[in-house]
Order: sequence, then C-alpha cells, then structure tokens
Amino acid sequence: MKYIYISTLLIGLVAFTSCENQLEIEPVGLVTADQITATPTITAVENSVSSSYLMLSNTLNVMGTWNWDDGLVSNNDIIMQDIASDDMQKKWISDSDQAWMDEVDNYTFTSTNGGANGIWKYNYEGIKRTNTALGFLLNPEIETITGISTDRKNQLLGEVYFLRSLYYFSLVTNFGDVPLILAPVKTYQDAFDLAVRAPKETVWSQIKTDLEKAKTLLPNSKFSSDTEKWRVSKGAVTALLAKTALYNNDWSTVITLATELESTYSLNDNYFDNFSSQKEYADNEVIFSFDHQSNAVPPRGNGHCALAGWGFFAPTTDFMNSFEPNDPRKDYTVNTADQRVNKILGSIDGTNKGFDDSPSNKVYIRMADVLLWKAEALNETGDYSGAVVYINKIRTRARNTITVNGTFAPAGTLADRPLSTSKTEIKNWLISERRAELGFENQRIADLKRWGIAKQVMTAHGKVFLDKHMLYPIPQSEIASSAGLLTQNPGY
Repeated sequence: MKYIYISTLLIGLVAFTSCENQLEIEPVGLVTADQITATPTITAVENSVSSSYLMLSNTLNVMGTWNWDDGLVSNNDIIMQDIASDDMQKKWISDSDQAWMDEVDNYTFTSTNGGANGIWKYNYEGIKRTNTALGFLLNPEIETITGISTDRKNQLLGEVYFLRSLYYFSLVTNFGDVPLILAPVKTYQDAFDLAVRAPKETVWSQIKTDLEKAKTLLPNSKFSSDTEKWRVSKGAVTALLAKTALYNNDWSTVITLATELESTYSLNDNYFDNFSSQKEYADNEVIFSFDHQSNAVPPRGNGHCALAGWGFFAPTTDFMNSFEPNDPRKDYTVNTADQRVNKILGSIDGTNKGFDDSPSNKVYIRMADVLLWKAEALNETGDYSGAVVYINKIRTRARNTITVNGTFAPAGTLADRPLSTSKTEIKNWLISERRAELGFENQRIADLKRWGIAKQVMTAHGKVFLDKHMLYPIPQSEIASSAGLLTQNPGY
C-alpha cells in the first residue's frame, strides 16, 4: 500500500508514486487502507485505536527515516514549546547541528522550518488515525461483525475522541485557524474541499464536543483498564476539558472540573515520582502520559533519551537562575554538572541517557498542573485567598520533597506565599510557580502566549519576538500542495 500527501489533509489516499521518497514511507503503526476496506476484525479495530496514540510519543522515526530537515525524526513539542522559550537551548555545547532548531530558538524561522512542519504532520497523522478508528467504532454493526462488547466499544470510542481532541488542541494553540477533518478523506476532491482553515472558535467547539462525548463513554474509575493503565481515562478527559476552558478564559468551568479531579488525583509526596520510570502508573498525580515501552512492536521507546545523549536539550542560565534557593525541583529537572535532563530520562542517575528505546514516559497532564489552573481561575474570579492556598499546595509538596541527595531542604525553603488582595501579585507568583513546577514539560511558551506576555519576556531574554510569532507559520509545503487553498498566518 502506497500513500501520497497532496497535503497532509489527504488522509490515507492511495497513491501511484514511488515509496522511495522518505516523506512517502508509511508511518509506523499505520492501519492500512486494505484493513479499512476489508471486513473489519476485532484485531483491526483494536490496532486502529492503539496506533492513534503513537503520534504522541517521543519515539524516533515514526514518520520516516532520519528526516531531520522536515522536523519528522521525533515529536517536536519540546522544540516548539521549550527551546522556543526562555527555558531551554538546543544543546549543552553550541554547534551547527540541526540549524532549524536554532532558528526556532532565535525566532528567525520561516514557513519552511522543520519545527512547524513536524507539529503539523504529527498531529494530522494522529487525526487521520483517530478518524480511521472512529470509522470502525461508529459502524452500527461493529459489535455483530467483530464480536466486540458494547463496553469495550464505548471505552475505545472515548479514548479516540480524547486523542482527536488532544491533536486538535495542539494544532489550534500552535497555528490558530486550522482545517477541521472529522472523517476519513476518501477522494482527492474531498481533500481539496477540506484544505481550508476553520475558524479557531469552531475548532475549540469541536474539541469540547468530542471531550464531552468521551466523558460519557469511559468508565468511572481512575484507570479505564486495570491491565493497560496507559489508556485514556475519564480523568484525562476531564483534565483536557479543564485545559480547554483555561485557554478560553472560562474560569468557572476550570474551577468546577479541577475540583472534580481532586476526588481522584493528588500530589505525590515526592516530586520526581511523576517522572521516574520506576513509578509509572503507581503514583497518584499523573493523569495522562504516553506509555513508552522498550522492545515493543511497533517501536514505542522514548527516543528523546537518545537525543539527550547526543547533547540536545540544555537549560538556559536564566531558567536555572529562576529557581528559588534550595528548591528541590531544580536538580530533579536538570543535572547541569553531568548534563542530564532527569525529567526526560526518568532517572536521576543517568539511566536511559543515550538509549533510543527508553521506557521513560512522556507526561502530558498531571495534578500539579491542574491545581495551578485552578489557582489561576480563582485569582481571575477574585478569590485571592483561594488562589494562594493552591499555589501553596504546590510549594509545600516541593519543599517537603526529599532532595536528589536524600536529604530535606533547609528550613525556610519555598515559604508559603502570604495572603494578598493583589491580583497582579498573585498572578506573578503563579507565573513563577508554573515555571519551576513544569519546566521542560512543554508548557512554557504556550503559557507566555496565553498570558499575553510572550513578547515582553522573550524580548527581555534577548530574542526578537514579533507579533506574528504568537502563532507558528502554516508549513509552506502544505500551502503549495493545496494549490493555495490553505492560507498562511499573517507575517509569514
């Protein structure tokens, strides 16, 4: 089976071109058109859902073979969110390797940069896979045809609606208006008809619709499956609904949903339990993560550990200096002496560094993030004392965490924030807390943009951040492939 992308919107169309081009290599884990058109089996249905997760991974070469220039070697979230921010630089020792990453770092990128291209293609490949899975699961005869149970069908439906929402969340926050594709594309004409950008408000509405459907379909338990705890849960859906509300300034909904999550999730006693490869799915805090596994077929290891071994992903001096004295989170995030990003490796002793099939998970949503959303929403709605309470919950856990050296931080570390009636002061505390708590978790530049301070912060950091940089450019190859139907973001 061969595929071509007139643009990435040509979801799964059969092509008549050679597969010698790297861009036409079938992405790993793809359910082929042969499997779709044949009478589906329960295995095909299950595989279509499992493959829908893979584009969230840090696994290397899911989209080709070492296609660095097009940003397809791995998931680009860390580059477009962390290297693009004031927290991270490309490497520990500056060099000319992967100059397109430097362009992201210094804001000289154009519409041909591999970073934006990678985010676009990874997310639309994910959407293609979810739409394929939905094509199976929404067939009213699927239970009769395959023997799948109603409960299992509903669970898988809930998972896929969540995954499609997460892919669209990435697209709308990075690009603004984007094509909205809700079913498999079967003809070239369909693809061209869909090669137009839906207003971001429409995309946000669809994200919310999909998540609300998912919430009714998933079981009322912390894990959707006791044997496959990596699967999307009702808690993950609730959290993404809360994050969607956050990005749309729907503060009351953020508070309601965050409160709902507090009945199931809590902060781990130890900060690093969120990231340790030894604690996965045994902690209380992680709500959704990608389950990296070694020796899996198709591959699903954390390839960013290999990149870390090659010198990628180093902190800026500004980031390291931003931590308050003796904050245990600093050393758990990065070990500068040994040039290790512990959060990526899932270890504090260098285990997994350089290992392209590492089992360390990628965390997407955890309860500390949710509690800080709630603090932000409380502050925005005038409940200043409530906001400070939640900020202090995060600080309390941090200062009580056993340090990497096995000791406790000295008395006075990360003292509670005092009560305040200043919305601005509390907001500044929140901004500082999110940076320390969530550093290197692909949140920083998105936070700065939604707060409206990205230009201010990046300029102070020495970057030439322009108004156009609030959104990334639509990849030029996509615009060309759509014969101009797909329009560019202003300024690019």
